[in-house]
Amino acid sequence: MKREPNLKPEIQNARHLLGRRDFLQVGMVGGLGLALPELLRTEARAAQKTYESKEGQAKSVIHIFLPGGMAHQESFDPKPYAPLEYRGPSGNIATKLAGVRFGETFKETAKIAHKITICRSMTHGEAAHERGTHNMFTGYRPSPALKYPSIGSVVSHEFGSRKNLPPYVCIPNVPNEHAGSGYLSSAFGPFGLGSDPASGNFSVRDLALPNGISPERFDRRKGILKVIDDHFRKLESSDALDSMDEFYQGAYKLVSSKEAREAFALDKEPAKVRDQYGRNQAGQRMLLARRLVEAGVRFVSLTYGGWDHHNDIKNGFNRQAPALDKAYATLIRDLDSRGLLKNTLVMVSSEFGRTPKINRNNGRDHWPRVFSVLLAGGGIKEGQVYGASNAFASEPEEDPLTVVDLSTTVYHQMGIVADKELMAPGDRPIEIVKGGKVLKALLG
Repeated sequence: MKREPNLKPEIQNARHLLGRRDFLQVGMVGGLGLALPELLRTEARAAQKTYESKEGQAKSVIHIFLPGGMAHQESFDPKPYAPLEYRGPSGNIATKLAGVRFGETFKETAKIAHKITICRSMTHGEAAHERGTHNMFTGYRPSPALKYPSIGSVVSHEFGSRKNLPPYVCIPNVPNEHAGSGYLSSAFGPFGLGSDPASGNFSVRDLALPNGISPERFDRRKGILKVIDDHFRKLESSDALDSMDEFYQGAYKLVSSKEAREAFALDKEPAKVRDQYGRNQAGQRMLLARRLVEAGVRFVSLTYGGWDHHNDIKNGFNRQAPALDKAYATLIRDLDSRGLLKNTLVMVSSEFGRTPKINRNNGRDHWPRVFSVLLAGGGIKEGQVYGASNAFASEPEEDPLTVVDLSTTVYHQMGIVADKELMAPGDRPIEIVKGGKVLKALLG
């Protein structure tokens, strides 16, 4: 990270010599001659000039994450000619693409297969839920030495907010610790809704003024808080205070923003559109995701269902997949009809796939060696299958798709160079993604 040449050496090195607790001591930084927030802001401005990202074709991303590990065999990579113990108990159907078949519960997605890319060769080596989830949210294998930021937080760091909206929103809430800001400032963390869009009394926490607080009183409180903050900043400094400064500014913009209130106002959607998506968790979450990217949110992370089907996988899919199928297909059609799909990258992923063989409980167990991911919009090529698994859905047979390559390609479409270095604690330069490449075959 660039340093200001006129600063005293002891000030330049303050963050190396002193720990976070030391900086929390009253008056510590004042004795060095420069308040830490000023130092951090100066460095941040310098870093921004050096590493300014420019928007790519994908102005926004919707990441639909299916926690638990969705079976690729029952969804987007069925094996109709494999022996029954591999094929499983579910049927399969034809799609809009010649020779390409999906699981029987994905009838609507089959109709829009010509608008998406089906990646059938996703692979990594983490068979535990938490570790696999970390991979898919950050682009990194877990490390005990460092907490990596999620893709959404990196996008927030690189581009910031647009139209007074949070740059990174999780629907319905922040789904796991790997969806956070990691070693980046907490100012780049996700905004969670606090309630489910499918609930009858859906409202977004912190978006409305408290009862009895007028806009004028709100502004007065904001002014009083600034005076108090300025006073305490002269007495006490820490890396957290700079984050809180950005947090409060973002919070005030959000509460006072007409655009934000309207973006989250799901009840303003016509009843017909809400019905098309489905009056359920999958449908209303995806509809809200469309409203948010349409309004200007850069990254939406959406979760739906539980796909850890160790038992009775056929009925598990019958319960959950139809709502997902209808909502996803409607989302793609809706974005396309509004002219938003070309600038919105939609990714459907899970932390891993399921075992090639059906187990004794008519389910499948954890299997990270090959699984499926769907990509659409944002410059992704339409109507193709990328990669292939083998005849038993146990290994990639063609074009293995790694986590680092997928993440690098998503960043590239947003205009972020994935091997750019960000600063981790201790001023350690860490690449956003290490060792990945942009997969041109995925791009239109």
